Parts: sequence; structure tokens; C-alpha cells
Amino acid sequence: MSGHNRWSKLKRRNAVLGVAKGKLYSKAIKEMTVAARLGGGDPASNARLRVAVAQARESNIPRDTIERAIKKGTGELAGESYEEVTYEGYGPGGVALIIECLTDNRNRSASDVRNLLSNYGGNMGSEGAVGWMFHKKGVITVKPGPTEDQVMEQALEAGAEDVVDQGPDGFEVRTAPADLHAVGSKLEAVGLPLGEQKWTFVPQNTVKVEGDNAKRLLKLMDALDDNDDVQHVHANFEIDESLMESLST
Repeated sequence: MSGHNRWSKLKRRNAVLGVAKGKLYSKAIKEMTVAARLGGGDPASNARLRVAVAQARESNIPRDTIERAIKKGTGELAGESYEEVTYEGYGPGGVALIIECLTDNRNRSASDVRNLLSNYGGNMGSEGAVGWMFHKKGVITVKPGPTEDQVMEQALEAGAEDVVDQGPDGFEVRTAPADLHAVGSKLEAVGLPLGEQKWTFVPQNTVKVEGDNAKRLLKLMDALDDNDDVQHVHANFEIDESLMESLST
């Protein structure tokens, strides 16, 4: 499992346990609102909203909260207007970062991200500086239970590109971005126990980070994740699992 995936799972575990759950809810609500504004309020015809709603349900966000977020996006309820902006940069140890934001103030977001990168030993890059190091993919989590052969057979038959073993966390099914929902629906139909479904940036290569750089990098990742405007952070780092656990508690 890549260091970034491990970090993401630790953050989600903490949120489920009640640590920073408000941040998790806030980001999910913002994503559903924007998705509904851009593509309409019907998840059946709006792939981005469909994924956002699935993620919200996986995070145990109440149904009425989901419905209010969608209505804010469609204009049925009053709400903030957000725009999407993506920043690229580097963290400690030369780690490549793609930082996706939803914001009502682009200048504030740019300043915040730049300052956070600088504070923890990184720096902002220009557009395209690190994007070429990643491939955008659809990712479906399969919870523990089925064997790798079972997941692989069903995933490939459903049109997936690859299956990655995530150890005790199950499996990660990867798809072309446009195929995420179709593959997910087919896997659900055959009874595989699915978790999160999302679009993400998968690194082509990873960078091993150790010692002080690892400590600063994880502090940077946490600081970015805590920022209200930052929705997703994608990175290409590898950190020893025992070190990750010790630094993330």
C-alpha cells in the first residue's frame, strides 16, 4: 500500500472515531453541493454527484444532510457558491503533490496553500509541474472477505483495469475515470462488499521518505487536510508502515 493511501485510511479511521468528523462532513457536503450545481440534482444522471453521495453514505452522513446539500447546489436552498481550483507543488523530500480545492475565495486559497507548503519545507509549483507524474483513475474499495482471485475475476469481467491488494484493508479496484460507476454497479450486483468509490490521482512512481522529512511531510498533509478549502490531497510518497503509525497517532 502506498504511503499516501495509508495516510488517507488513517485519516478516515480517525474521522470515523470522531476525530475531525466535522471536517469530513464539511468536505463531503461541499462536494455534493458543487456536483449538483454543475450537473444537476439527480445522481442517476450526474456521475460526479453519484460518487459524492456514495462517499457521504460511506461516511454515515445523514440522509437529510445529503438532501440539503444537493438542494443548495440546485438552488432550491440558499448556499455558498464555490469554484474548483487545483494547485501543484512539492513537499519535503521532493514529494509531488496535487491539491484540489473548492473555495469561495481563490486568492485566500492560493495564499493558504502556498504558506502551508513553505511552512513545512515544500514549495508551490506551476500548473503542470507534477501533474504528469500521476494518472487519474476511478477507485473502488472492496472490503475484506473475498479472495484476490474472486475480486480479480469479477473486476476484470466488469471492465476494470486492475486490482491492487491492500492487505488487511481488502482490495482496490482501478478503472478508467469514465467507467467508475458502471464497474461499481456491476461489482455491487454480484455481491462484492464495496466501500468507498472515488476518482483519484495514482502516482506513476513513488518517493521513499524517512526521518525528519517524513515527520514534516505528514504534518504538512495534516495541515492541508485541515484547511477548509482543501478537498483532496494526492501525493507520491512511501513511508515505512510502522513509522507511519507512530507519526499519525
